[in-house]
Amino acid sequence: MTQDLSILNLVLGASLVVQLVMLLLVVVSITSWAAIFRKLFALKRVKSLNDEFEREFWSGTSLNDLFASAAQNAKLSGPMERIFASGMREYQKLRERRISDTGTLLDGARRAMRASYQRELDEVESNLSFLASVGSVSPYVGLFGTVWGIMHAFVGLASLQQVTLATVAPGIAEALVATAIGLFAAIPAVVAYNRFARDIDRVAIKLETFIEEFSNILQRNLGAHPPTVTASGH
Repeated sequence: MTQDLSILNLVLGASLVVQLVMLLLVVVSITSWAAIFRKLFALKRVKSLNDEFEREFWSGTSLNDLFASAAQNAKLSGPMERIFASGMREYQKLRERRISDTGTLLDGARRAMRASYQRELDEVESNLSFLASVGSVSPYVGLFGTVWGIMHAFVGLASLQQVTLATVAPGIAEALVATAIGLFAAIPAVVAYNRFARDIDRVAIKLETFIEEFSNILQRNLGAHPPTVTASGH
């Protein structure tokens, strides 16, 4: 008898409550793996789009041309490009209203970029709370299945006059499978959460740095129309 068949027999021989706990943990594990792969590809795409826009931003292209391109590709652009577009949009609106005060122009652009930054960060952080919940709750759900299974096993042994290790071991082993499945669901979720949290922190720092650099460029170019940016401003 192979090890897989033994585990399968343990699962099939477990009580109904333990089987339901195992099924729940398997579903949660599959869902968390799907969320992990989605987040992995999403963060890779975010990094690629941000790097691409940053290269274009410092290539010497005028801000108006960059803004026109960002407006046309709003759905396909990355977080950095959308933050730039929101700041540039507010900046141009204030200039169209013939507001010439430097502080008002910069404050308006920065507020627009900060609001866009928060929206982008919320989007990037989506599903992280789910992975954190899976990592923290799954072991306890598995432990609940184990405790219930052991209780069920001992209740069944109460009717026996002679109890040996051979009669006790199967029931306990069936119950411990629930804890194993709980750990199987929790460990990848915890590892992925820590990895993604670190990657998102890097993305957030990069976006905040861009907001500060773009604000400085706007301040230097308030007297120019249209304002331009070159790599020398980096």
